[in-house]
Amino acid sequence: MAILSVKGMSKSFGALKVADDVSFELAEGEALGIIGPNGAGKSTLFNLITGNLRPDGGQVMLGDRDVTRESPMQRCISGIGRSFQIPQPFDHLSVYENLLVAARFGGAVGASEAPGLCMSILARTGLEQLALHKAGVLPLLSRKRLELARALATRPRVILLDEIAGGLTDGECAELVTTIRAIHAEGTAILWIEHVLHALNAVVSRLMVLNFGRMLMIGDPEEVMAAPEVREVYLGIEA
Repeated sequence: MAILSVKGMSKSFGALKVADDVSFELAEGEALGIIGPNGAGKSTLFNLITGNLRPDGGQVMLGDRDVTRESPMQRCISGIGRSFQIPQPFDHLSVYENLLVAARFGGAVGASEAPGLCMSILARTGLEQLALHKAGVLPLLSRKRLELARALATRPRVILLDEIAGGLTDGECAELVTTIRAIHAEGTAILWIEHVLHALNAVVSRLMVLNFGRMLMIGDPEEVMAAPEVREVYLGIEA
């Protein structure tokens, strides 16, 4: 069964089409990667799925529920969690407090349940020792982990990761991938935009390519990356 279905998603800003009839499904427990050149419409697609942008046409289904007209908050509570390309924690709050806010308001988790949930997520994301540190002083890897942890605190049915490995060293990237793989192994569905292809391919089972707002191809990662049209538009290699 599909946990997330996007059907005929379209969005334009004047004459510029940033999403052009995009349709795909994400199965329960699946990890699907999204790649494409800068300006291909990847983050715009995320904004349409989460409700931060209103589509000109199309539909977003979460399981059997149509969430197309729901607000970002309603979609988050319903089960769509998200990390952002640039981490956006509450810098003046501690790591633990950031998770508590996400759980209580983003996930509608009860007051008695939220503390235990947050401590569990801190352990799963490698942030347990930083629980009382202010988010604003964290190094980049820890801020990326906090983005992931805040998304998990909303108790999502599917997580949207937007270039979460960007800017990390190879060693830091490997650490983060290990954490993401463990979360995926627990059954969480993942939709992941990424330019760091070796990180993406370590987790996803399918790969989707966007170009100028349109889906160019979707399928097995090796087959997608070997396709001449993908190499031409994404890697700059003539077919």
